[in-house]
This record gives sequence, C-alpha cells and structure tokens, in this order.
Amino acid sequence: MKLANQQLKHALKEWAIAVEALSAGKTIILLRKGGIREAGFKIKYPLVWLYPTYEHQKPELLKPEYASAVTAVESGWHPLTVEINSCAEVTDVLPVSNPSQIAALQPYHIWHERMVSERLKWKPQQPIMVLLLRVHRLASSLTIPYNDAYGGCKSWIDLTEPLAMDRLTPVIESGKYEQQVQEIKALIKL
Repeated sequence: MKLANQQLKHALKEWAIAVEALSAGKTIILLRKGGIREAGFKIKYPLVWLYPTYEHQKPELLKPEYASAVTAVESGWHPLTVEINSCAEVTDVLPVSNPSQIAALQPYHIWHERMVSERLKWKPQQPIMVLLLRVHRLASSLTIPYNDAYGGCKSWIDLTEPLAMDRLTPVIESGKYEQQVQEIKALIKL
C-alpha cells in the first residue's frame, strides 16, 4: 500500500501503552469488542492513525512488562495535546470466541490473561476481534490539540484536520510481519 503523499484523518483509539507497543514493533495484535456504546466492533477504515488514550488503562490488565509503564488517570481526563506517531493498516480481522484459541495467542499481545478472560465474558454473544496491524511509524511525532469530539468510549474518530502521511517507515519488515501473521492464523485454527 502506497502511503507517501497522502493525507489521513481517520483514527483508531487505543490504550496509549498498546499504541506504544504497536509502534515499537513489539506486537501486531489488538483484541477488540468495541466501545461501550458500540454494537460490536466493525472495521470502519482499513488505514488509520493510532490515537493513544489514557483513561481506561489499568496496569493489572497488562502483562507485567507493560503494566509498570502505565500511569493511572482520573475518569474523564484527557491531555491538552495528543502525539500521533504511527498509522496502521488493518491487514486481517479474525473473529475468535474459543477460549483455547485466545489463550494460544497470549505470547503475541500485551494483555494479562485476566483482561482477555474478562473481554470474552463481556457481551459473550460477540467474538473478540483479533486485529492484525501493519504499523508504520512517522519520522517525527505530530502533536495535535485535543478536541471534545475525540472523547467518549468509541473506537473510531475523525481528526479535525487530516495529517500528512509522509516519512513513514514500517516498524516490522514485510517478511517478518507475514511470518507473524501466518503463526497467529495457525494458532487460531487449533
């Protein structure tokens, strides 16, 4: 997918610690069921900025190596500015309801088993959507002002102004990314 010389305004909201892990190439997985007010999780846009959120991050729901990097914030808190440092192409969306398949993915994501178990139980009629993301990092972060339209428990937002997609670099080389995708898909087909 050609990314240079384009502008993008669509963004996927995710915990800041998850955005950091994705942007550093530590994971290619997000596990989603949607925001509280959303009727399930659907991919609205195949290419999005990764928008870091802080409000619902809970250290106890992360693996220990990620938990220590989280600072708890008050409900309703948001920063005055937001740093955008990467965008992601959603390459695969894999609906999974089987607990053993989800457990097999444990080495590939940042969440503690407790969080994954709670997600499976919340809205049990809906599967967990395993999103595989090909992440591209900006050479320098872009700082944008917070806007009230970005708030709330929703997965997708449109930035007030599109951002240029120049100087993007994949965080994981193509061959290595495809290898991880195939490993993950093989685990889900237990």
